Order: sequence, then C-alpha cells, then structure tokens
Amino acid sequence: QMQLVESGGGSAQPGGSLRLSCLMTETVFVSMAWYRQAPGKERELVASISRGGTPTFYADSVKGRLTISRDDAKNLVYLQMNNLKPEDTAVYYCNKASGNMWPWGQGAQVTVSS
Repeated sequence: QMQLVESGGGSAQPGGSLRLSCLMTETVFVSMAWYRQAPGKERELVASISRGGTPTFYADSVKGRLTISRDDAKNLVYLQMNNLKPEDTAVYYCNKASGNMWPWGQGAQVTVSS
C-alpha cells in the first residue's frame, strides 16, 4: 500500500524559505499535490503538478512564492517555499491531486513567525 512521507518542515521567519519533500513508496503515474491544514481550518490544496512536470496549478494565496516539482525517477515531490508569510503556518501533506486519496502521511509542520 502506498505510503507518503513528508519531510523538510520547520520554523522560518517571514520572508524566509523552506523546502518540503514527499517520498512515495511506489512509483506513481498521476498528478500529485501539496495540501495544507492550518489550526482550526480545513485542509486545502495549495499546488499540484501533472505527471511529467507540467502543467502546474497554484492556489492564489501562494502564487509566485511556492513552487511544486517532482522527480519521478526518485518517487519524490517537492515544494519550494519562498517569501514565507505567517499565514503559511500549517501542516503540509502530499497526496494525489484528485480522486481517491492514498492514506495521508504524518505531514510536515511549517511555522512562520518572527
């Protein structure tokens, strides 16, 4: 069964950067996405990427600051996070971009504060 392992979270100051990684235990042939869930809020999709790397999609709140990429040879999906804002504070998860989701991983906590 597919397992998703997110890593790379941590603390950053506003304007800082973090890079998240998602390791998939099986090779995938679907569009992948990063989601986030802030305290007291529902999980939301922030970025997705099709198989092959294009096209990509970004939520308006992260456009121009977050970049999703994938390395299918290594079963990895990345999320480069630049110019971080306090409102980016959340637990970040990866999963399919649509359809029936695989079991969710533990997520990567991102905390942005001064």
